[in-house]
Amino acid sequence: MATIIFDAERMKYPNTGLYYYCLLLGNELAKLDIKKRLGFYVPESSFDAFPKDVFKIKPQTWHKLLMPRKADFKVWHTTYQLSSYLPTNNKIDVVLTIHDLNFLKEGKSSVKEKKYLSQLQNNVDNASRITTISHYVKKEIEEYCNLGGKTVEVIYNGSNFNTHSLSRSIKSRINSRPYLFTIGTIVGKKNFHVLPYLLINNDLELLIAGITQDVDYKNKIISIAEKCGVAERVKFLGAITEEEKINYMTHCELFVFPSIAEGFGLPVVEAMALGKKTLLSSMTSLPEIGGELSYYFDNFEEEYLRDFGGNRLAGILSSDALSADIIKWSEQFCWEKAAQSYWEVYNTLLNA
Repeated sequence: MATIIFDAERMKYPNTGLYYYCLLLGNELAKLDIKKRLGFYVPESSFDAFPKDVFKIKPQTWHKLLMPRKADFKVWHTTYQLSSYLPTNNKIDVVLTIHDLNFLKEGKSSVKEKKYLSQLQNNVDNASRITTISHYVKKEIEEYCNLGGKTVEVIYNGSNFNTHSLSRSIKSRINSRPYLFTIGTIVGKKNFHVLPYLLINNDLELLIAGITQDVDYKNKIISIAEKCGVAERVKFLGAITEEEKINYMTHCELFVFPSIAEGFGLPVVEAMALGKKTLLSSMTSLPEIGGELSYYFDNFEEEYLRDFGGNRLAGILSSDALSADIIKWSEQFCWEKAAQSYWEVYNTLLNA
């Protein structure tokens, strides 16, 4: 029986940020666990994602109402801030990781916002330790939650890319013309509709990878592209593989990420791990993650965006590459470091 449980219940949703967070952090934690104290609360479909010899529990719907109380666990790591799967045994210490408060920026009704805030507050109240993935999120939690005197520790995520995945990446160019690249679910909070303006007065293409969650928003992007006279140079790639993502990032002229609701911004770290220049929103966590080696939009007014695409973009593209410095900056975001930090949190509770 394990003494620490890592909650990977959200791995029931493949190809999401939380899926990869659980997959990569969980496996790094397993490498550190020489005494085999770690277990996983994970859907059966993802059992093989973690070492065969570790303890695993399959989530059951009824666990939302009554988590087994007799379980002999000491620490339970809740990796999804709105999780309904928390231990009811008050002798179990809960580590709660909060990724973002994006539900406050998605145009949800006030009723839903209050519901989510209430659920988050409940989980905060039940947590022994609280961690976040950026200082930006920490600041948001301190503003919207009653921490009851609990401290919040920032532990950065790592990059999904590793030496093995990069060595397997396709080396040849997929796209024949120079292009800007971005990736993410096509919804309003990703702010992709500002990007067609970057194609004014040049021959670049804009490649947008990711599933379409909001068809109306995709149509808005197309409409703006048509207004700018660049619609034929805006391409939607849909879902792509990790190998394809590496290839598109490797060969893009610039990685662009104008999101206005981001707890961390993993694609930014991935692009920087490849030494790519990045153009980001100056909102949310992105300045923290991109640092001084990234470029930023000052605002998203149409006049500013038209000027940016027509005049400023060329200067960014022709500036010194600084690839080595960019790669070095990205190396601070490492799953091995994250796992070590979380393991220290676990041990603090085990030894209390």
